Parts: sequence; structure tokens; C-alpha cells
Amino acid sequence: MRVDKSEYLIMGAFLLLAGSAFFLPNWLVYLLALALAKALVVQGVVMLMRAGLVSFGQGLYFCIGGYAVGMGGVFLGISDALLLILMGLGCSVILAMVLGLLLTRYREIFFAMLTLAFSMILYGLLVRSHGLGSTDGFNVIRWSILGWTPARGQVGITILWMTLAFGLVIALFLNRYFRSGIGLACEAIRENEVRVEYMGVSRQRVLYINYVIACSIGAIGGSLSALVAGHVDPEMAYWAMSGEFVFIALLGGTGHVAAPFIAAVIFALVRTYAVEHVPNAWQMILGITLLLIILFLPKGIWSLFTRKRRTV
Repeated sequence: MRVDKSEYLIMGAFLLLAGSAFFLPNWLVYLLALALAKALVVQGVVMLMRAGLVSFGQGLYFCIGGYAVGMGGVFLGISDALLLILMGLGCSVILAMVLGLLLTRYREIFFAMLTLAFSMILYGLLVRSHGLGSTDGFNVIRWSILGWTPARGQVGITILWMTLAFGLVIALFLNRYFRSGIGLACEAIRENEVRVEYMGVSRQRVLYINYVIACSIGAIGGSLSALVAGHVDPEMAYWAMSGEFVFIALLGGTGHVAAPFIAAVIFALVRTYAVEHVPNAWQMILGITLLLIILFLPKGIWSLFTRKRRTV
């Protein structure tokens, strides 16, 4: 399949952001890296939404990816960031393959509540695990990449570049995935499951594969978030975190793979400035922002680009 214009634009945007890291303040580098890492989890939410499913439990795999990085360093002595991310990915894939057999049999509110339930089970277990720091969590050890350990002043830019690299690969993969047979089948299932079955396509198999991939991408986002923050805690699996991912998914829309990245950055900036200027009402500002998006841009921020393209 040839590289299309959209993929060139994605690569250009990621490279531009990588180059601009030299000129950004440290706090903004950290903010962007964390926002882009969370955007990968949102990509998983969008994948499920395109199949007609809404998950309020993606924090489960976000947390597993993060804790795999933390535990791999603290208990196994592994410091290579790529290997730690691979550990988080492997643990999440195994769990997703097991839970997916059950969860993909349900739809609508039942699917949403079941995903939330499993995420809260993990939260409860971590809160009661004193060996893992209970509610406080624990710090991630200093990491390296293929034997190279970045200096103190280079950690921020290094982790941003690594997050951008993973984000670019996943964005290009999903751009192809959504146009593939299974990606189009997910949209068909959202519209009419019965007709998909009559066409000879197993909706159960399609949803299962889609679920496992979505959870795997979420785990990568969790692993990167742990490396960025340098800390993991049970709040990663709490319902509020999963709700944040759904919030960002609605904010950006499901029209393009770039939408979650744009929405995650906007969400992070809005929340940062809201907390700074109105610390007692920042939740209200986020709520008003989402309300305005739903009223005037029901298909998310990305609909601004598609609307402009149609008028041209």
C-alpha cells in the first residue's frame, strides 16, 4: 500500500515537533511527552468506539503497562526502557486475550461497566499491596536505551523523542488498520452486526482482535507515561483516569488517527492553565469545554479540518 498524503502530513508533524523540542521549556517538553503517551491510550478507546463500544476501563491496561515498567526496574533490575515497554506490552496482551473472550460478548452499557469493573478490581488490589507502595505507589528507576543512559538535562528531550517515535509508528499503523478489511468491518459492526454475520464475517472474531490491539496500544501508552513521570500509583487504574481517556476521545473525535494526539495536547494545556489560574474550578472549565464541543462540534475537533476541506 502506497504512502498517502495523510501519512506524509503525520510524519511531517511528528518530525516538526521532535525538532522543536530543543526550543521548548522543560515543563512544556514534559507536558507534551505525557500528553502524547496518554494519546496512545486514547487511540485504543477510539478503536473500540469505531466498533460501537465505549470502554471506561482502559485505565486497566494503562496501569499494567506502567506497573510493568516500575516493577521490572525495581524487582528485576531491568533498566532498558525498550525492554520494560515490551514487558508491559506482553503482560497486557496476555490479559487482553483472556478478558477479550468475555468482554466482546457484551455491548453498550454492559461492555462499559464490565471494563470499568475489571479496572477497579486492579485498583483495589494495588491499594492493598503494601509491597507496591499501596496508595502512594513507587518511583521508576533511572532508565537507559540500548545501554545509553541520558544525562539529567537530556532526559526530557529523550523521552519526548521516544514517545514521538512510538506515536508515529502506531499512528501510521492505525491509519492503515482503519482502511483495512478488519478496520472497515469494525465500522460495519457498529452500524449493523446482523448484516455483517450474513456477509460471512465473524463479528466476535473481529471485535476480539480489535480489543486486543486497542489494549496493547494502551499498555504502550501506560509504559511511556511511567517513564515520563518517573512514578506509578494505583490512580492509573482508577475510574477517573479511564473517564479522562473517554473525555479526550470525545474531544478529538474518531475521524482520523491524528485527532487523539491533538485532543490530548489541548486537554493537557487547558487543564494546566485552568489549575494554575482557577485551582478551585478547573473541573468546571473542563466540563464546559466538553459541553461546548458536544454542542457545536459533535464529531470532535477533527471535524473542523474535514469541514474546511468540504468547503474548499
